Amino acid sequence: MQPRQYVPKAAPLSMLLFTKNHPARPARLGPRPPSARRRRAAWARRPESGTGVRRGFAFWLESGRGSAIINPGMSELDTIRRKTGFIIDMDGVVYHGNHLLPGTREFLEWLRVQRKKFLFLTNSSRGTPRELKQKMSRLGVSLEEDHFYTSAQATAAFLRTQQPGGSAFVIGDAGLTNALYQAGFTLNDVNPDYVVVGESSSYDYDKLTHAIRLVLKGARLIGTNPDLTGPTDKGLVPATGALISPIELCTGAKAYYIGKPNPLIMRHALKVLGCQREETAIIGDRMDTDIIAGIESEIETVLVLSGVTAREDLGKYAYRPHHVLPEVGAIVPG
Repeated sequence: MQPRQYVPKAAPLSMLLFTKNHPARPARLGPRPPSARRRRAAWARRPESGTGVRRGFAFWLESGRGSAIINPGMSELDTIRRKTGFIIDMDGVVYHGNHLLPGTREFLEWLRVQRKKFLFLTNSSRGTPRELKQKMSRLGVSLEEDHFYTSAQATAAFLRTQQPGGSAFVIGDAGLTNALYQAGFTLNDVNPDYVVVGESSSYDYDKLTHAIRLVLKGARLIGTNPDLTGPTDKGLVPATGALISPIELCTGAKAYYIGKPNPLIMRHALKVLGCQREETAIIGDRMDTDIIAGIESEIETVLVLSGVTAREDLGKYAYRPHHVLPEVGAIVPG
């Protein structure tokens, strides 16, 4: 009796992203069914989004061994839509500064109608979940506080496991100090266990100098996230990675960063979300934080081109997202 051969039902993403003339190029699985062709054609005919990028786009990704073409057809979108949970970045994905991005309302409504679990995971440590809820409300979107999780909360949770009841000298705003208080930490500018740095509008030379002296005395250096810049409606601004760099240079200490792409914050997010990694997708606008965080945590990744990473930037990275879309609204069935 001939052994039964396994025939895959659908091509995985890795078989769709192939390199021209590559020796390991997968065999074709046959013609796409007519219904799928019609769905794909309908997708390509969709009108241009508010970002000015055509939703049915295809573009070339330069790689060291040739070029691969990415075209988010219906099969890839269905893979995203079948997920139970979504971890979503905020700035650059759902809004820029104080402006809601195109497609956000439709996407959030789709999440509600489909009863999906979702969590907004932001590397920013400035705002509390309540403040983020109020900001979204001002933008016309009503959400509960438990849909938000920040790098400040993840940092506080980590420090609580490292040294319960510890103390910290903080360079940061209310989101960071409130999270540390809730974790049982006290603020200490004399002999703290940690120097914790996050985004801050009150960052100045005196605080920087004091932080350097405390680290030289033995305080351990913690950063809420490694981002060098962050997007606003007025342009890029310095983020934690840039603000903490002078302390590292002056002391020789290396900060430990809690936020993305650290898999630690991703595990925290999955616990809060109540989903397994296999049933979750992460949606972000940065290759160097959101996408690599998903890859290292083995979570399906969706890059949207509405924020920091532009189409021409993709060839600079040795890794690739599973899906590339112009905006978050492209996930919603048309």
